[in-house]
Amino acid sequence: MAELIVAGRKFRTQADYNAALRDKAQIDAIKAKINMKQPGEVISLSMNLKAGKYRFTTMVGSDFKEEIQELAEKYKKQGYTKDSRIKLPKEKKAGRGTTKKNGKKQDKQSKRGLDEYDEKMQQEIKAVLKKNERRRKLIVALCSIIALACFGYYGVYYYIAEKTQSQYNDLADLRGSTSLAVGTQGVTIHYTDEEEIELTVLKEYETLYNKNKRLIGWLKIPDTNIDYPVMQTNDNEYYLDHNYNQEYDRNGSLFLDKDCDVVRRNTNLIIYGHHMKSGKMFGNLNLYSSESYYKKHSVIQFDTIYEKGTYQVMYVFRSRIYNEDEIVFKYYQFFDAASEKEFESNMLEMAELSLYDTGVTASYGDELLTLSTCDNSETDGRFVVVAKRIG
Repeated sequence: MAELIVAGRKFRTQADYNAALRDKAQIDAIKAKINMKQPGEVISLSMNLKAGKYRFTTMVGSDFKEEIQELAEKYKKQGYTKDSRIKLPKEKKAGRGTTKKNGKKQDKQSKRGLDEYDEKMQQEIKAVLKKNERRRKLIVALCSIIALACFGYYGVYYYIAEKTQSQYNDLADLRGSTSLAVGTQGVTIHYTDEEEIELTVLKEYETLYNKNKRLIGWLKIPDTNIDYPVMQTNDNEYYLDHNYNQEYDRNGSLFLDKDCDVVRRNTNLIIYGHHMKSGKMFGNLNLYSSESYYKKHSVIQFDTIYEKGTYQVMYVFRSRIYNEDEIVFKYYQFFDAASEKEFESNMLEMAELSLYDTGVTASYGDELLTLSTCDNSETDGRFVVVAKRIG
């Protein structure tokens, strides 16, 4: 019985021998397509082999993979990458590096290599190559579908973002409007059965307030896209995914923490907003990480529906949401300072966290405004801007 040898490897059974022949035929087909003297092509082939694009079942295939990987490592050490291409002596122009004549010659060599096997083996080899081609086409089709889905997702995402922004632009135009102001008699707040406070909504916000009684104010930072109504309910979750019109909206709305009171005035009012990739809501708030940006946008306008307010940026820092049992400064729990000592302690904590020194300080009795959004620099991260009321 003749020895069963393929590419220097000896095989014991006819089945293993046939498998080795299939591997060799696939290797021959691969070598016919690439130029082993081109570093980029070899490195790309090595990457494809590692990714499992080509499948081998015998040591013939393993030997080939090791050969390619060793050659690829050699080229990498010489500074070449998968995109590298060198001009070889026989090449006359860039590209695949083979003329039509050479291409025909390679096709003939490939065909001649297949003719070396018997008819049954040729059929098996063709079946393997056909299977690999189907797999390749399936992968390409799946990648195309995924790409289309991604483009579709981002298209819808930005469409919704622009639609939301358009709605808020319309709301901004309603500030000062009197279209729904007729009949506004003021607001009565009942703290207890015995304590009532009568307030009057500013004329500028009467129409907006009559459209949605959950409006509590308006936040604007000049020369930025932050120019939005601020909402408030007794549920801090609601406006995470609802807009001013109380419709579901993944952009959500800016909202004042439920524990804040714009009438009795907490020491610190906290406004939350999503960090949208589109830049909407608080998507650009983290630009305050740059001191030069802060210097151009150091003033914040926050009007409640009852009175106007101007604030000076004081601290800019990153933080995160901590576990309840962690003993650490939690800016999102700072609403009121019971004493001057407590106030100064909180100011010191924020000053130490601040990314830079603004030179602005606050004293016990000053009113603060905190803007908070998500920050992806760490898990449950937050980006925070704190300002002091100056008018």
